[in-house]
Amino acid sequence: MLTKEEKLNEELEIMRHSCAHVLAAAVQELWPDVKFAIGPAIENGFYYDFDFGDVKIGEDDLKKIEKKMKHIIKQNLEFEKRELGIEKAIEFEKERKANYKIDILEDLKKDGKKNVSYYWSGNFGDLCIGKHLGSTGKIKLDVFKLTKIAGAYWRGDEKNKMLTRIYGVAFETKEKLEYYLTVQTEAEKRDHRKLGRELDLFYIDERVGKGLPLFAPKGAIIRQILERWVEDEERKRGYQKTYTSSLGSKQLYEISGHWAHYKDDMFITEADESPYALRPMTCPHQFCIFQAKPRSYKELPIRYSETSTLFRNELSGELSGLIRVRQFTISEGHLICRADQVEEEILGVLNLIEYILKTLGLNNYTYRFSKWDRENKKGKYVNNPEAWNKTQESMKKILDKAGVEYTEADGEAAFYGPKLDVQYKNVNGKEDTIITVQVDFAMSGRFGLKYTDSNGKEAEPVVIHRTSLGCYERTLAYLIEHYAGAFPVWLSPVQVKLVAVSAKHVEYCTKQAQELMGAGIRVEVDFSDETVGNKIRKAVAEKVPYMLVIGDREMESEKLNVRDRGAEDIREIGKDEFIKEILEKINSKL
Repeated sequence: MLTKEEKLNEELEIMRHSCAHVLAAAVQELWPDVKFAIGPAIENGFYYDFDFGDVKIGEDDLKKIEKKMKHIIKQNLEFEKRELGIEKAIEFEKERKANYKIDILEDLKKDGKKNVSYYWSGNFGDLCIGKHLGSTGKIKLDVFKLTKIAGAYWRGDEKNKMLTRIYGVAFETKEKLEYYLTVQTEAEKRDHRKLGRELDLFYIDERVGKGLPLFAPKGAIIRQILERWVEDEERKRGYQKTYTSSLGSKQLYEISGHWAHYKDDMFITEADESPYALRPMTCPHQFCIFQAKPRSYKELPIRYSETSTLFRNELSGELSGLIRVRQFTISEGHLICRADQVEEEILGVLNLIEYILKTLGLNNYTYRFSKWDRENKKGKYVNNPEAWNKTQESMKKILDKAGVEYTEADGEAAFYGPKLDVQYKNVNGKEDTIITVQVDFAMSGRFGLKYTDSNGKEAEPVVIHRTSLGCYERTLAYLIEHYAGAFPVWLSPVQVKLVAVSAKHVEYCTKQAQELMGAGIRVEVDFSDETVGNKIRKAVAEKVPYMLVIGDREMESEKLNVRDRGAEDIREIGKDEFIKEILEKINSKL
């Protein structure tokens, strides 16, 4: 029996599904030649994918479609369920020239489906498993809204045609809809893609390629600060830095298993008439370093770290700003240890992860224990059920002992072992993995990794894969959104902005800037010919932590007049004291 909350969620999903049906009916009335793909209920709302042919649909059409939807709702048309045999359904859709529905039906036929259901409202009928409300009139007019138009490949395959996806949101009440829209408006202001351009941090240029971000100097400064900080912190914790190649042979990735389990996600090329791939992972490369000479139990654990640039052949439709890209840099590391050291090493990794995230201010994260799919229907995982069960049980005990709160997810493990994923949501509520810790029972044997144990015998080590900050691109996206571009002082690409009132103040500004830079502070001088008012507005828009406007009075004063970010008033402070204040914030990561 459903709980009250589950019942409300089910009712809301049915209403959203009904909205998707009404959306499709409205589009058909407005564009009779449109072809329909799919239209499910999703988190917070619904969408429908259409093929408009040569007709161009834009955001301006949403109001027109929404108006037509409300017209259909007011007619209070009954949602009537009709069943058809699979052959009759295919024949029916062929008459309508509905090629996307035919694709769906042919797949259902292959799966042994004998009958399918349609839902009709007036003259519009759609292939659908349901459920729907009793009639269109059951949808309140003020609880839904169409929000955006996007492109979506049919069945998520970029080899297929790009369809037009129309999104909508729907809630139980008008108040909940308005609250959601208000939150979304704030989210749009924080969107890292928007702020990234406005703050001159990064760009994505189609001429370079999709999913290949270009970091402007200010964005590069933030990345450099993060990379140096993480590498220094890892060094303090006993990690040894490596540099490995961005290209690897087919042989290497066949040994690791990536070629068999990951090939479709790799960029493959050729050299010396042999296949090579841009590296998707650093682990096989670092294993080769471990194997380069004999190892003793006394050396373990060995903790390798590397700031690695990796390549993944993501689908175009999945690419999103800095959150999902095709080339990215990661704080990758591999711990090679004895079985009796695994617990201590995992606890050390967790300690590092929590230190990193809390220092960055990204506190709203959750843990997910990602396990294998026991049926392994698609051959996604290394086929060793005994090792999977043993490794997952061992990792679970360690996590529980450490008091880690986590959810469990079947089918989300790496192909070679279970993992603990650190999950984070962007401003739009979409969740992605930001950091991972993986216990690997397969790679050691595949590579033949060995060490000499205390009895002088060969033994096989355990491998732990981990990231400490994760992907720098994705982390930067979250930082931009979390701080709305107003980074803490230690991360701000420009910490102090000097504004020259006129040309005669430029030389003095330059001298002050050099002195601040000499102390290790990042400074920028605005000596453009614009008005002082415009210069100040620009500095405010750039979200610089400190601004100094330099005119005659300031040149004659022994103290600095500082405007703090977000403040209207100006404060007076001695130069040495000001420098000390900033350096303390940098050193304290504030």
